[in-house]
Amino acid sequence: MNKVTKIRWVIAHEPLSLFVRAAHDFEKEINAQQSAEKIEIEVMTLSEYSTKYNDGIIVTKHDLLDLMESGKIEMSQMYTTWLAEHYEHDFLAFEMPYIFSDHDHASRVLEGEVGETLLAKLTDNSNVRGLAYTYSGGFRCLGVNKPVSTLADLTGEKLRSNRNPVGRAVIRTMSGVEPFICETEEAREHIARGDCNGNDTVYSRIYPLGQNDVVKSIVDSKHSLFLTTMIISDSFWEALSDEVKSVIKTAAIQAGRNERETTIEDGLNARARLLEEGKTVYEPTTEETDAMKAKMQTVYDEFESSFAANLIERIKRA
Repeated sequence: MNKVTKIRWVIAHEPLSLFVRAAHDFEKEINAQQSAEKIEIEVMTLSEYSTKYNDGIIVTKHDLLDLMESGKIEMSQMYTTWLAEHYEHDFLAFEMPYIFSDHDHASRVLEGEVGETLLAKLTDNSNVRGLAYTYSGGFRCLGVNKPVSTLADLTGEKLRSNRNPVGRAVIRTMSGVEPFICETEEAREHIARGDCNGNDTVYSRIYPLGQNDVVKSIVDSKHSLFLTTMIISDSFWEALSDEVKSVIKTAAIQAGRNERETTIEDGLNARARLLEEGKTVYEPTTEETDAMKAKMQTVYDEFESSFAANLIERIKRA
């Protein structure tokens, strides 16, 4: 009987639909390859995992990396900023403002020497191995609860940012005030309560997270890229045959490409729907974007030296 390799893939983040789709696409890519060993993928939400494998004890997305460290799950998809926070600071270089010129440039970086080097470095400090990059977001925009007709309209506005220091610095530079810090899944609630006036977001998450209910304008700033990463337990990985490793890595890269393409399409569809529903979608002029890029030099001054030597330059010239 052929050996069976079983992989428990736990979905940790909202909106679930984006992450479930990526996991099942990986499963499809696995099944499309021939292997002497059978590979079975079990895709679960956190609650399903808790019921089946954790004696009903509730686990949250904040427990996911601990579960992987301890070998209790084999695979997942994680915000790249969380990997930076826990294991490898250099991942925050991908958060730097306007560092990616377009999607083709991003693909060259993520699938090239820079991206693969950072994935490999995860195992230096953890039992987590990176396999491939996904968007689950793509280029960021800003959802604001007021009319916007110029980037200057953002001045003085309290905008939500995630907690990573680069993201906070970018939003602070855009608005001129300290950002409101919360997770993107919580942005709708905080905008509705008046805690902040807008949200650093991505098109593909606006409708699944209900942000369309609380914003009037979208600023299509494309100021940075929202990335996630397919990850696997390194101890599990090291026990696999070379053949199975090759199958998994190949499937992850292709599933990552598929996910990025689908997320771009999701974003275009969401943008069109927002316009149909009467929302303002403001695209900054070339002059405004150039001026904002110049302002963002302060972010580079603050953070560039914290990354590996020449990392920013290697990303830009890829």
